[in-house]
Amino acid sequence: MTDSHIVLLSSPDAVNSDRFGPKAANQAALGQAGLPIPDGFCIGSDAYRAQLKAAGLDKKMRDFGAAPYEEARLIAIEIRLALHESGMDPVLREEILSARQALIERTGELMVVRSSALVEDREGSSFAGQFESFLGLESEEDFITAVRACWAALWSVRALRYMDSHDINPAETAMGLLVQPLVPAVASGGGLSEMAAGGMRINATWGLGEAIAQGEVVPDAYEISDDFEVVGMNLGRKSHRIGCEHHGSANLHKSTKDEENEHCLSEEQILELARYLKKSEELIGLPAEIEWAMDDKGFKLLQVRPLAVNLPTAPSKVWRRHPGIQGQPSGTGVAEGRACVINCECELSRVAPGDILITTVAGPSLSQILPRVSGVVAELGGSTSHLASLARERGIPTVLGVQDATTVIPDGAQVSVDGTGGIVRWMGGADTGRMNFAP
Repeated sequence: MTDSHIVLLSSPDAVNSDRFGPKAANQAALGQAGLPIPDGFCIGSDAYRAQLKAAGLDKKMRDFGAAPYEEARLIAIEIRLALHESGMDPVLREEILSARQALIERTGELMVVRSSALVEDREGSSFAGQFESFLGLESEEDFITAVRACWAALWSVRALRYMDSHDINPAETAMGLLVQPLVPAVASGGGLSEMAAGGMRINATWGLGEAIAQGEVVPDAYEISDDFEVVGMNLGRKSHRIGCEHHGSANLHKSTKDEENEHCLSEEQILELARYLKKSEELIGLPAEIEWAMDDKGFKLLQVRPLAVNLPTAPSKVWRRHPGIQGQPSGTGVAEGRACVINCECELSRVAPGDILITTVAGPSLSQILPRVSGVVAELGGSTSHLASLARERGIPTVLGVQDATTVIPDGAQVSVDGTGGIVRWMGGADTGRMNFAP
């Protein structure tokens, strides 16, 4: 392909993370190493910069870094709105739409547009869930709108907060994009090539993987030893699935009783994914976290990023005589603190420094609270959700998929969160004495 801003994932040029961002570059590297990925192409960060220039934002970018906080906030809003609304250079638009059309002709599937910022999916700054992905795009205009929105996501409030906590200036980086066909997934999930307690872990749910990423379900959890033996198959609570209707966008479907009570993967499929996990780890040279989808033709790897693995620690023996419930280990280490039970994001102001956040849904929007808390416990979510990635990155003990956590753990109780073993214990408050082990 000769277009100056676009290369196919199969091109040797696509593995350039400084141009296309690590997400797109790693995806290209997986495919070129012989691992199964969807077809697709990358849109370079040079296209993002060309759009900034076309929108007349050069001066705004220069002013952002030197501006005081309130002024910088207003500049960021102006840049974000301009990226959404300013006319796209006709030549750039035609390049992008021509690549899209060629991909549709090769695959016959709806399109997916994903952000691939130059600063994400790096060791210490995963940006999990902080940017944008758009699934099931059919029309040209929806596709172009998604491209614009992914460029603008670099200037979203959520991303700016994350960058500020990592001393990253958005004006000094750029946004690449990854475009692939939507995988009509029967099941999807994630995988961790190395757990703090040893072995590997794979999560799975029915349909598209957004339900796991956003912490909306408790996925199946499969434990694999380092010598490739399945040592645990824990059924999740898969209350719903996200699917894609033909010629439509992603839709929510209530799971059937059979789906809720059936494992998404067989032992043979678990081991196949485990082998892909280890190959992904070898490819990036670090412990790896993957996202995957399975259609009727088999597995497709959708993403690989470095995995933060900290040394395991054990809770003090005094906690063993107190009630506890088990979930999915999602952030290593042990933390102790006061339970702050939150049932709505509007209550987050109640969370004091050092508290243990107890909540229902652990979505990536909670990333803003992570610098304040000692640990996180949620009723939904799993070890490979976006919030789990962010918690591991910060070394915050986290246990997700803890059934009835917000009703069983008393607000204000003293809590111990074992992010390695996946156990939450408490003392004080209305101590129920209950000992319940959830999946």
